[in-house]
Amino acid sequence: MTPRRLLVTGGAGFIGSHFVRHWLSNYPRDHVTVLDSLTYAGNRANLADCLGRFKFVTGDINDGDLVEQLLRDQTIDTVVNLAAESHVDRSIAGSTAFLQTNVAGCLVMLEAFYRHWQAQAEPQNFRFLQVSTDEVYGTLTVDAAPFNEQSPFAPNSPYAASKASADHWVRAYHHTHGLPTLVSHCSNNYGPYQYPEKLIPLMVVNGLRGLPLPIYGDGQQVRDWLAVEDHCAGLDVILQRGQPGEHYNVGGGGEMTNLALVKQLCSLITELCQDLPVPDVAALIEFVRDRPGHDRRYAINSQKLQALGWQAQIPLEQGLRDTVSWYRDHPTWWQPLLSH
Repeated sequence: MTPRRLLVTGGAGFIGSHFVRHWLSNYPRDHVTVLDSLTYAGNRANLADCLGRFKFVTGDINDGDLVEQLLRDQTIDTVVNLAAESHVDRSIAGSTAFLQTNVAGCLVMLEAFYRHWQAQAEPQNFRFLQVSTDEVYGTLTVDAAPFNEQSPFAPNSPYAASKASADHWVRAYHHTHGLPTLVSHCSNNYGPYQYPEKLIPLMVVNGLRGLPLPIYGDGQQVRDWLAVEDHCAGLDVILQRGQPGEHYNVGGGGEMTNLALVKQLCSLITELCQDLPVPDVAALIEFVRDRPGHDRRYAINSQKLQALGWQAQIPLEQGLRDTVSWYRDHPTWWQPLLSH
């Protein structure tokens, strides 16, 4: 099989760095270029164990000239667009960056890849994978069936709206131009190297420091948790076996309320970590004013992707245990981020 030549945008972020690591481990003959603007959530340290095995370029996906140059000079045949602003709270506080990166940036990537693809003599193996979120589907009631790929988009946060808009642009480029695009919708990811503003790393880092564990509202919001390694394996299958023009859901099948999740993390921190500032970690839990427009429940049906041979491999309890252990063992990674 001819080696692929990938451009991974946002490759220094949480999911992006795991994807780069996954790809290099499984396809060592392939050539990987990472494009990342290194904003607050992008960190070259996330890829420290892969240095020398890929090309790193600091830059913005909105820089069309740079993107076109990379596609041409690196003879890229596969784009994995992971560059995104992704924190809902930040999108509520200020939406402009989400429009600029998630929508306009995606369009710049699509247009550059379209021109690049058109110029190829043999473009049949080219792929553009847009990595999206289950949040584009909106919210579910407690007893509703999980979202599937036919569920209508109903985004409720500025973040989700920006991702839904980008997904529509990707669909349009496939149906209008025949561009070989793919879109994935993942549930909530967790694992090492996740920036500590997100729920799981925030709870773990605060628990290690003896700080409050803030939970929005009543804590009964339900999320479907997916180990980031399983997500990357799903993206791999989508790239290798997915049908251009299609969407694929990647879910962990690990539904849990936020409150139950935090309580489980408290138990794991207590079990796995010594010399805690506050030994009773659960006593640090405090309920705070709910997020505006907070979606009540996410859950997605991944049968379409499972039919291609993918299956989540990491049980939630084991994944959480491994994640707590990683943050316990890597304070030099997360401590410098606390002032951002």
